[in-house]
Amino acid sequence: MRCVISLGDGTISIGERPSPRPGPGEVRVRVHAAGLNRADLLQRAGFYPAPPGVPADIPGLEFAGEVIELGEGVISPEIGERVFGITAGGAQAEEIVVASAHCAVVPESLDLVSAGGVPEVFLTAHDALRTQAQLLSGERVLVHAVGSGVGTAVVQLARAWGCETTGTARTPEKLSRAQALGLDNAILAPREIDPLAFSAQITEAAGGPIDVTADLVGGAYVTADVLASAEGGRVVLIGTLAGGRCELPILAVMSKRLRLFGTVLRPRSRDEKNAATAAFVAEVVPLLASGAVAPVIETVLPLADAEQAYELLASDTTFGKVILDCR
Repeated sequence: MRCVISLGDGTISIGERPSPRPGPGEVRVRVHAAGLNRADLLQRAGFYPAPPGVPADIPGLEFAGEVIELGEGVISPEIGERVFGITAGGAQAEEIVVASAHCAVVPESLDLVSAGGVPEVFLTAHDALRTQAQLLSGERVLVHAVGSGVGTAVVQLARAWGCETTGTARTPEKLSRAQALGLDNAILAPREIDPLAFSAQITEAAGGPIDVTADLVGGAYVTADVLASAEGGRVVLIGTLAGGRCELPILAVMSKRLRLFGTVLRPRSRDEKNAATAAFVAEVVPLLASGAVAPVIETVLPLADAEQAYELLASDTTFGKVILDCR
């Protein structure tokens, strides 16, 4: 099978590997599409090696395709069924083997190439908002890097659940496109963050303090998140684009009785991913089926153009997902 090869030396190439075979409880999927994620850029650079049990040199954390072989004991999904899901690696290939419990059935209204950009961002957003932060209808939601794949998913899910959204981005164009998705309050993020001033800007735009923050940026943004939070607020840390360290206003955390969560999907156990997938199927797939939420796609490129796709994602100019067509 053809696949992307990432050796952790900063390069990307297309190579051939033997087709994988499913073990007990697994299925083999003919991949139609695989979305790119920033974790793939880290793996390319050698900073985020694949965990044990998945291909060490084939990147890719999400897939959509058709089931072509069942492992021992698998009853569902069936051969020929259209599925999508998350994996710890190996998705940027013509075929992949995954746990059957990590496969969700793709709604008929969604084509398989578009579906390749759904699982990682919508599972991450759902897990952050619902599972971690226990988001309730009517609460105020803040998301940084609103033009990212996860950012666009956060906006759509929060809107579907009756919440008001405030988002930040570095360019007016990304904010305008996010508003077309339903973003209520748009904030142009400054190049240099003064947490106190930034938090005041956030609460003014939102019309009050924030109940739940999905922070995909990190660094000084986290300090601003704490200062902008309402009493009982929840801050979910998802990314570190602006750095992995910040000054934490401990007294503000204490006095507001805040909760800070860290989340990442890739290293979770099989059982934890089973639970995350089941929650995604219960709450997000129906929204995808009805069209209440949808994947936001910057571009689709063929598998052979993976290097170009990686460079495009690294440019930080994209809005939504870059997807590899693996057919």
